[in-house]
Amino acid sequence: MGLLIKAAIGALVVVLIGLLSKTKNYYIAGLVPLFPTFALIAHYIVGTERSLEALRTTILFGIWAVIPYLVYLISLYFLLGVLRLPLALLAGVACWTAAAWLLIQGWNRWHGQG
Repeated sequence: MGLLIKAAIGALVVVLIGLLSKTKNYYIAGLVPLFPTFALIAHYIVGTERSLEALRTTILFGIWAVIPYLVYLISLYFLLGVLRLPLALLAGVACWTAAAWLLIQGWNRWHGQG
């Protein structure tokens, strides 16, 4: 049942994005996916199953995790000038993946976990 509710919420978010994209304030559609739905879930789980210090570490990593998203947005902004939309999106995701991998490697090295 929980999976069905999550799927329904996901579908509602997609509908909301679609509706917002048709308004004069279409750019707000880019804000909707950034609502911290999954962050709330992750923080609750870590906060209840681990220590508060582990939660603080998770939050700190989340702050740094904004960097791959910025890499995605910046690369997509420029790639749209030279590639068709599907290829630009794919290349943007590749840039996000590379930035996320670098972030994880750097985090593990900095925090002695790798």
